Amino acid sequence: MSVCDRHMNARIASTLVVLAIVLIACHNDPSTEGHQYDQPRKEMPVLSTMNVSTLISDSGVTRYRIEADLWEIYDKAEPPYQEFPNGIYLEQFDEQLEVQASLKADYGHYNETEQVWTLRGNVHALNRKGEQFDSPCMCWSQKQHRVYSDTTIHITRETSIITGVGFESNEEMSKYTILHPTGVFPIDEE
Repeated sequence: MSVCDRHMNARIASTLVVLAIVLIACHNDPSTEGHQYDQPRKEMPVLSTMNVSTLISDSGVTRYRIEADLWEIYDKAEPPYQEFPNGIYLEQFDEQLEVQASLKADYGHYNETEQVWTLRGNVHALNRKGEQFDSPCMCWSQKQHRVYSDTTIHITRETSIITGVGFESNEEMSKYTILHPTGVFPIDEE
């Protein structure tokens, strides 16, 4: 065998060894085929987004801004939902992009089937009249066009602070009822 033949055979052999290593490394481990996660798919988010700041428009006009540290969407859960485990901040704009109303909470949950938002932990809402609503929990039903709570509520107005337990309102929070009110009201002595 000539030196060239031996060199060619050595190159072929080394190429075959490298090819065999690559094939072995790329071969699927049968123990991982069809791997089942410890968590069922319905308990896993299809989307998990961090440091969100997004604008939402209606008919081409920017109406809302949402900010959240973490936004997760669970599309296979029953019912499907979206979750904001680290809090949510929402602003509503007028046509000139001036903030008309805002909402902030430590936790947010949106039930997609029922179209109900549940906000918990230091919920602060500001309506168009400048009234501030503070509660540990507040819900917003988009289907029923109402905001409600069965916990304590504090409404700070220009001339008074109203507190109570239980609350119902329209979506704009401009017409509301406190179910069990208490508060301090200024009295005009004249």
